[in-house]
Amino acid sequence: MAVAMAAVMVSAQRSFPQSVRGLREWVLGLLNLILASALFALNGRLPDLVLLPIANSVFLWGAGMQMIGTQKFYGEAPGWRLFHATWLLGLVVMLVWLAWRPDFPTRVAMYSFLMMALLLNQTLVIARHGERHLTTWIFALLSLLPTLALLHRGVMALQTVIAGQDLPQGGPNQGLYLAILSFMTLLLPVGFMTVATRHLLTVLEQRSNRDPLTSVLNRRGFDAVHARENARARRSGAPFAVMSIDLDFFKAINDLHGHAVGDQVLIDVAGVISGVLRGGDAVARFGGEEFVVLLSDTRLARAELVAQRIQHALREPRPVSGLPACTLSIGIACQRAHGEALDSLLLRSDQALYRAKQRGRDRVEIAGDASTPSTLAPAMRLFS
Repeated sequence: MAVAMAAVMVSAQRSFPQSVRGLREWVLGLLNLILASALFALNGRLPDLVLLPIANSVFLWGAGMQMIGTQKFYGEAPGWRLFHATWLLGLVVMLVWLAWRPDFPTRVAMYSFLMMALLLNQTLVIARHGERHLTTWIFALLSLLPTLALLHRGVMALQTVIAGQDLPQGGPNQGLYLAILSFMTLLLPVGFMTVATRHLLTVLEQRSNRDPLTSVLNRRGFDAVHARENARARRSGAPFAVMSIDLDFFKAINDLHGHAVGDQVLIDVAGVISGVLRGGDAVARFGGEEFVVLLSDTRLARAELVAQRIQHALREPRPVSGLPACTLSIGIACQRAHGEALDSLLLRSDQALYRAKQRGRDRVEIAGDASTPSTLAPAMRLFS
């Protein structure tokens, strides 16, 4: 089962190398745990002084790599110091209390605490950075249960050391400990993949709602934002406005400088527009050089002010150098009545944008009442 889970993770890592961090470390962790199990199966065929230090170190590597993978997944700096300190100390523990001073209870207690340190750190990472969702709680619980089992095992072994008693090989609860650790070894990767899958679904959903070039919303994402804003406006009575924005003479930029430079101009303009907006506002690219902005809880006066700020920000010097200068024509349409359809708003803002193009570009025009659809959109492309 561990091999099958490792294969699933390898497939996911190859398919989404940049979207889900930590998968590579989790695969390495599983492979180390599989190798450790194979080494433990050689018990009796190799001397304990050789087999046990190696097998236990490999087992600690496996748990440590899973901890590193979890830290990377949640964007936390990898704890390589803890990783190396744990397995090196575990190696010393095995050599000292196996060869120099044979003491099984002390060895069990210290090794349990070392393993517990890795799992506890992993649990704390999940608690600090995990989203409040059922998948996260399950992943945290699967990490916490073996932590508690190891704590109990370590304390029980330590008590026999303090009391000067002899702990039988394995101890009375050896079967329970092995069952919990083996079961959690298989379930922990499942818990991680559940969290990773939820994260991947979120990433894919964002990609489906985003323009791949500029990273602002696309038409689908904008429709969803408008639906939420329209519902909120119905409840609160607060109006909102839509702006249609078009780059002036963008075709000339592509013809003179090439499409690669044109793409950089679009990215730059999208960043300028986004930088002027508030958190509740939204900007989308509808295709070509056309952007649409939704301004929540906004009346005409503020919409005009935002449009002017966007044009002013585009004229200001920015870190992006070497891009040709460009200007924007903007059409504004404020919601006339709660429940006005998005197509009606866009039609009115497009008509205002067309007037801005006709009247000289690099200006802002306000929409009047909606009119019947005409050939405005094709005509407007002639002025772009």
